[in-house]
Amino acid sequence: MFLKPPPGVINATSAPISRQASALIVLALLAPFLLYLGTVRSIVSVWNSSETFAHGYVILPISLWLIWRRRENFSLYPPKPWPPALLLLGVLGAGWLAAQLGEVQVVSQYTFVAMFPVAALALFGPRLAGSLTFPLLFLLFAVPFGEIFVGPLIQFTADFTVWAVRATGIPVLRSGTRFELPTGNWSVVEACSGVRYLISSITLGCLYAYLTYRSATRRALFVGLSVIVPIIANGLRAYMIVMIGHLSGMELATGVDHIIYGWLFFGLVMFVMFWIGSFWREDTAPAPAAAAAAASVARTAGMPPRLPAMVIGVLLMCAFWPALALMGERANHDPVPVRLADVAISAPAAADFADWKPFYMEPDARFHRAYQAGGLPVSLTVLYYRNQNKDKNLISSMNRLSGYEDAWHEVEGTSRLETVAGTPVTLHEGILRTPQSAIMVWSFKWVGGHYTGSDPAGKLWQAANKAMLRGDDGAAVMLAVPYDNDKERARAALHRFLAEQGPALDQALNATRTRQ
Repeated sequence: MFLKPPPGVINATSAPISRQASALIVLALLAPFLLYLGTVRSIVSVWNSSETFAHGYVILPISLWLIWRRRENFSLYPPKPWPPALLLLGVLGAGWLAAQLGEVQVVSQYTFVAMFPVAALALFGPRLAGSLTFPLLFLLFAVPFGEIFVGPLIQFTADFTVWAVRATGIPVLRSGTRFELPTGNWSVVEACSGVRYLISSITLGCLYAYLTYRSATRRALFVGLSVIVPIIANGLRAYMIVMIGHLSGMELATGVDHIIYGWLFFGLVMFVMFWIGSFWREDTAPAPAAAAAAASVARTAGMPPRLPAMVIGVLLMCAFWPALALMGERANHDPVPVRLADVAISAPAAADFADWKPFYMEPDARFHRAYQAGGLPVSLTVLYYRNQNKDKNLISSMNRLSGYEDAWHEVEGTSRLETVAGTPVTLHEGILRTPQSAIMVWSFKWVGGHYTGSDPAGKLWQAANKAMLRGDDGAAVMLAVPYDNDKERARAALHRFLAEQGPALDQALNATRTRQ
């Protein structure tokens, strides 16, 4: 004898879709992994190479678990394919293609991952997909993003630590992100930035807020705390480590143990934050009466209308952009090895005055030479790139005037408007120091015949050149001069050299690009 479920109880034996429909949906959602395999590999490679993003492996399982917790929604809101979502899927595909042309890896990764929530919207319809908004959008945390915050976090940590140490009454001599106490020297490097704490905190904070609160205000407040707390906590962590080292005569907290202390302190801070947040928890909202009543009506498993056509549409829309990218990659690839044309500088040669080398990905060709420009020597460095990829890229967050652990470190940076071969360029001016000497460096980019000091503008020029099948040739140009704290004297030498030798530099770069 079969009993009809009481009103408000979901009929577990009924199903909104058949197994055949489920198989089609799974096919449509798995296909992008194969169609965008290169992007998938780029994400996984970062997970494997960086502890900061190792949590990426658990994002998809957590998202699937969150969807499983809401599995009754598939009975409450049967899938109703929604064609307008295909337009949004097309926008994401076009964004992915533009990012591929410009070699902006993080954008290509985000647009790829964002295709899954949008594909779900196309297949499920707004009502069902909307009820799974957070589980679907949680997938975006799988993208290894955050390196752009390393520099500002290093600066904040150094500022906070030096301020706290001085407030304690200990004298500090600071140079950039390095500082000296009476007991020893310290340096805030990438591992001290706290970026891994910040990313972990935001990911956990969003998940905790979703599971613990129903109010959008409470969720927003807790997520805001998950951003602010780890930044402040990392400053306190750095201060505590410096004080432990100082008070122990540099015997403690100077090696790997300070990393262990850091994680223990971060874990304690996160525990306290979640514990305090639990006092304002809200119980899970009950199912709306109308929805519960609708769920009590038995449904016959079947194929949702238009689902096969929508699956085909999703597959075609996802497949179009990788096919276009493949054709463009073949057309833009230049098999000719780079032969950097001679830079016909008219100034007399001079002895090199610094052992500084820019912290850039290895280029296809390199030029470095020093010249006499008035009363000061000026060195010219050109790094030339062709057929760029994730391991050989002109414009990348990995490229800097100096590495965080190099002997040379940048202590001051600003922008400056100059003219290069008749083109106004807002270039970067940096002051780099070692304990013994200092240099001033002007740096800018040349991308397929266009000069710029802006990385976003350079990426746009690169994407435009590749879209017009003109290749991706580009170069980083750096001028350096000895610096004795007289900025105007150093700037005058650099300005004179750039004004006099800019045309020769421009001619060499364009000649290298057109050589066959």
